[in-house]
Amino acid sequence: MSSVPAPDSASRPGGGWRFDNSYARLPAAFFSRVQPTPVSHPRVVLFNPTLANALGLDVTNLSLPSAASVFAGNELPPGADPIGQAYAGHQFGNLTRLGDGRAILLGEQVTPSGARFDIQLKGPGPTPYSRRGDGRAALGPMLREYLISEAMHALGIPTTRSLAVATTGEPVFRDEPLPGAVLTRVAASHIRVGTFVLFSALGDVDSLRLLVEHTRQRHFPNLTQHPENPALALLEGAIESQAFLIAQWMRVGFVHGVMNTDNMALSGETIDYGPCAFIDTYDPDAVFSSIDHQGRYAFGNQPSIAGWNLARFAEALIPVLHPDSAQALPLAQEAIRQFPARFTRHWLEAMRGKLGLFSEEPGDEALINDLLTALLEGRADYTHSFRSLHPDQASGPIPPDWHNRWTGRLRQQPQTREAVLHRMRAHNTAVIPRNHEVEAALDDATRRADLSRFHRLLQAVSQPYDETGQPQEFLNPPPAGTPRCTTFCGT
Repeated sequence: MSSVPAPDSASRPGGGWRFDNSYARLPAAFFSRVQPTPVSHPRVVLFNPTLANALGLDVTNLSLPSAASVFAGNELPPGADPIGQAYAGHQFGNLTRLGDGRAILLGEQVTPSGARFDIQLKGPGPTPYSRRGDGRAALGPMLREYLISEAMHALGIPTTRSLAVATTGEPVFRDEPLPGAVLTRVAASHIRVGTFVLFSALGDVDSLRLLVEHTRQRHFPNLTQHPENPALALLEGAIESQAFLIAQWMRVGFVHGVMNTDNMALSGETIDYGPCAFIDTYDPDAVFSSIDHQGRYAFGNQPSIAGWNLARFAEALIPVLHPDSAQALPLAQEAIRQFPARFTRHWLEAMRGKLGLFSEEPGDEALINDLLTALLEGRADYTHSFRSLHPDQASGPIPPDWHNRWTGRLRQQPQTREAVLHRMRAHNTAVIPRNHEVEAALDDATRRADLSRFHRLLQAVSQPYDETGQPQEFLNPPPAGTPRCTTFCGT
């Protein structure tokens, strides 16, 4: 995130909003100005005071019932300049022209420290990019995004955040009438690989250059590589941030579910929690999305799909990497070739942490992969197996011969047993948003207007590395025979 001068807020009362909307000052090709569509009976059902405080917002003011008019889109906060962003995307590999079909960017909040965050409403009504959709969102998917994004934040994984969920008092119609809601999403930005793909597909080189410089200044202001070639610097910065992000997903067993290029943010944050889930039983082929029939976005495919998406990003940058495309192409290819090694480096570091390893040894990758093979063959729970791993004894699905290899590896480093266990506890989560618990909480909330179970689960996943005081139901794997969850995009 870049630091920017804070806007003058002396004349901006009402919630602590301090907007400075740099994206809305870009040319008209980047967005369409649009107003949220008012709803009949807005009511805030979730509010994130900790996040609000970090954004420099007035928590007291925004906790009032009247704040529902802002969080539902009936009233614009001072300084807002609402827009729908234009972008394209490779959806399951097929290029499609898209845009914010059910989201409106209110503006960019500048915190007291100078950090900049997008404030976006999801579900506030149609935009020019809605493609005959209603632009609305159902309560269940908005609660899911709030829960999972806050869980990811607590896990230490780069992510968009959720500031509030407001119900609209109006139904949305999908397969059945569902309660409508609006989510207020907070992101370092909503610039996507698909934003670059759009202008490349249109042959708009001037917009590409402008977008490169805007994105580089916003997300990679301290890059020193390639000062003569900002597009190449941006490409390499994005490759590094995505390599880290995907490694963290793999560390905790997270499956995004729909890794289209319009869902890869240049900020390096996890974005768009539609058909997402966490694996229970370890399975690289695990798929949860109802529309991913071929397993394109399965758990184990995520690193290769990230590389594929970054290759599309590199292709989009060809016109601005070098005036001569014959020289631009090798620059892009060489950058993309770095991704597998960068991902593997981050993944090995994350997995070494799960095993309590502080140093690097040539046999570590084989040690890790052999453990994963044992978990796969034993149909073992991924989270529980790592959390219960202990150097004093092999248990559950852990083969004794593997355990002996691991403890022998631990003896090669000088750290104490206590230091090893501390490192493992910091990398192996005790609580994840188990799919069956998430579905039960959402069912209570949407069908019975009862959020008590949701709040208990939210509290548990907000302290994912701490077992103390956690309800046992959130610590255990799902009961035997629990069917694999199927998730939906939530449109």
